[in-house]
Amino acid sequence: MNKYIKNSTIKCSIIAILVLHSVSCNKRLDKNPHDQIYNSSFWRTVDDADLALAGVYSTLLCETFSYNQTMLDMIGGDAYTASEQTYLLIARGQTQPTTGGIVNNVYYDCYRGIAACNFFMENIDRVSAADTEKNQYKGEVSFLRALYYFTLSNFYGGVPLYTKTVSIDEATVKQSSKAEVLAQVNADLEFAIANLPNTAYAGHAVKGSALALKARVLLYSQQWQEAADAANQVIQDGVFGLNNDYRSMFLASGQTNNPEIMFSAQYLNPDRYSNQDIIISWFGVLNPNDSFVNDFECIDGKPITSSPLYDPADWTKNRDPRLMHTVRVFGEPQINSSGKENYFYEINPSATGWEPMKGVNIDALPMDYSTKSEQDWILLRYADVLLMYAEAKNEVSGPDASVYDAINIVRARPGVDMPPISTGLTKDEMRIRIMHERRVELGLEGLRYADIKRWKTIETYIPSLVDPGGVPRVFNPAKDYLLPFPQSEIDVNPNLEQNSPY
Repeated sequence: MNKYIKNSTIKCSIIAILVLHSVSCNKRLDKNPHDQIYNSSFWRTVDDADLALAGVYSTLLCETFSYNQTMLDMIGGDAYTASEQTYLLIARGQTQPTTGGIVNNVYYDCYRGIAACNFFMENIDRVSAADTEKNQYKGEVSFLRALYYFTLSNFYGGVPLYTKTVSIDEATVKQSSKAEVLAQVNADLEFAIANLPNTAYAGHAVKGSALALKARVLLYSQQWQEAADAANQVIQDGVFGLNNDYRSMFLASGQTNNPEIMFSAQYLNPDRYSNQDIIISWFGVLNPNDSFVNDFECIDGKPITSSPLYDPADWTKNRDPRLMHTVRVFGEPQINSSGKENYFYEINPSATGWEPMKGVNIDALPMDYSTKSEQDWILLRYADVLLMYAEAKNEVSGPDASVYDAINIVRARPGVDMPPISTGLTKDEMRIRIMHERRVELGLEGLRYADIKRWKTIETYIPSLVDPGGVPRVFNPAKDYLLPFPQSEIDVNPNLEQNSPY
């Protein structure tokens, strides 16, 4: 249990033998694996359990839980892409069950993870270990299963619910309701919270990870008091805190023992790497837009429309420092850690004039097809917990001192040092304030799309946007809150009812 995933040298082929074989080649839940890992020589020792657990964690290394989440901010209206057509179809209200891309990836990535979790849970009790130790293993896997089902519910609503390994024939059930899926999510999280150590995050899910995910689940369900309580427990436990360097948090060099990171998908060169720098930085597939950039305040805490400090001739002057850590101007030279000036030499020109900066490794310049990225993709961090607490608490009782404190702590991070927000706000005014703070603090991290959906602002904001080239964005409330199930899954599961009106 003390073998952190970050330091694991297990090869993907071995991991596949352990758990991923439980998913068939057609990507659906499959029968139990019948190779050497299921016979009497495995599932005996703690080393076996550690190896199997590493296999379960490896299911995070997929499209859905990677840098591809930045494309959700594109769907959420903060950016544009000319390269990722399946995301553009969603942004323009043209999604179909045969769209592919994200429509398929989220569904199959999550069910691969769920199959691995279920297989692990059914075998861990065979290991010779104390019950408390086995419950900690189960707690980590329960957390992962909760993450997968919660993700599915956000994109598809109700989905087929499996908590044990099933045969191909058994994997043809009708979807459960979203409420039933979330009940399973909450049950898994409660088990995780009760059995995981209350320690800092170092590659394995801990109690704080589960509490943070619980707060997000409850916040999305508008269970305000319960969400505030879960987030506040993280705050009061004092295990996590803000990182003193905003930019370094998203780079591999600043992620080890980082006090703010609560859970992430972890990479390590040379064997477990991503294409984050190639796709985001060199290919330039994501172009932040002016609406997003202009929402960053000046250092006096005022918007650029009213601050006397705003200089339209210099986008960096007197601006919230998080802006320069989040975006950059297309073609602009960069200075690496050794003081050398270099360029991105992007393959595709930016349609908006902006490119992402968050999570971009300048020291990887110049980039080519051999570039390997090992930045962990952060899925939960402490600043989000503070903002979730502020939002939930404001909805419960309005903007009391604890709401102001949570927001101002985020703004006062060393190196950001933004002034406190104005006092005397009403509940509605504070809600708008929190929406703004989430947009700039968590920008290009993949949360914007879910935020504007749950706030219902997506219904008016998205149709107000026009993409480069004059193509309007579209959002149909009767259809676009959910993705369709992949047509390939509808074809093989006659009991699965397609989301209406696809």
